[in-house]
Amino acid sequence: MTVLILCLIVASFLPYLVKIPLAIAMAKEGGYDNRHPRDQQSRLEGFGARALASHQNAFESLLVFGIAILLAVATDTMTESVQTLAIVHIVFRVIYHVLYLIDKSTLRSISWFIAMACSFAIMGQCL
Repeated sequence: MTVLILCLIVASFLPYLVKIPLAIAMAKEGGYDNRHPRDQQSRLEGFGARALASHQNAFESLLVFGIAILLAVATDTMTESVQTLAIVHIVFRVIYHVLYLIDKSTLRSISWFIAMACSFAIMGQCL
């Protein structure tokens, strides 16, 4: 269970970790507008826009992965394969964010698919 909990903790930190490139992009656009950050974010282009999308997708992915891990814990399905799937999910989510920032869209989509498939495979193991 420790591996699953650690993976869930890492996944929970990812949205905040990937906010760093977004904050840097915002700072380069006339300074970080803390009064209206979402307005400023909506005007970002290029790297900044990709950083914003990456940040938002981290929260979207966390929901599905979190449900998968909690389902595995609740059903006592903490097998080695479930733990491996959780680790693979985290690895491909990190790869996903890097690929988003460097604008490798096809590889990014593949890594997104692999990570999401891992989450749904974990859910499938709980049936």
